Amino acid sequence: MPEASPDAELMALIDRVGRRDETALRLLYERTSPKLFGLAMRVVRQREWAEDVLQESFLTIWRVAGDYRSTLSPPMAWLGLIVRSRSLDFLRRRTADRAQLTQEFDDVMAETFESDAANPMDSADASEQARALHQCLSRLEGRQREVLSLAYLRELSHGELAEQLKLPLGTVKTWIRRGLEKLRICMQQPA
Repeated sequence: MPEASPDAELMALIDRVGRRDETALRLLYERTSPKLFGLAMRVVRQREWAEDVLQESFLTIWRVAGDYRSTLSPPMAWLGLIVRSRSLDFLRRRTADRAQLTQEFDDVMAETFESDAANPMDSADASEQARALHQCLSRLEGRQREVLSLAYLRELSHGELAEQLKLPLGTVKTWIRRGLEKLRICMQQPA
């Protein structure tokens, strides 16, 4: 009786695996795992990873063996394609996991180094606005500038201002309203 070709033997084993024959899966593993492990190693380049990929591949083979068609592909090519696909999937997952870890690390670092101090651009903008405000305040009449400064820098109410400056409350309110309007117009003008 002629000896069965290696391909015929593998096709028969795959067929049996497709019918959920666990013994056939073990035999298929014994016959093909050295070559398939070598393929996984070439793709993932680490023994531990290649072992994981090989295990994943045989789980896939267990699930899809019933779909194998010998007319479309020789058995080792079909098995190799599964191992190669699982290897690439593994590397993609590792890259995605690493990207996730990198993002988490970046977030932690940003929180760690976060500061209440203004960045240089904010400082420059604030400095520019402070100069503009100072120029606009200098254009106000003396008493009006004094009332606005006390109201906002010392956070005094209108009533407290009227009492401290010995002025009628209506006068204080008018000076503040008119002073703010002049400041608003002044600050809107280009430098």
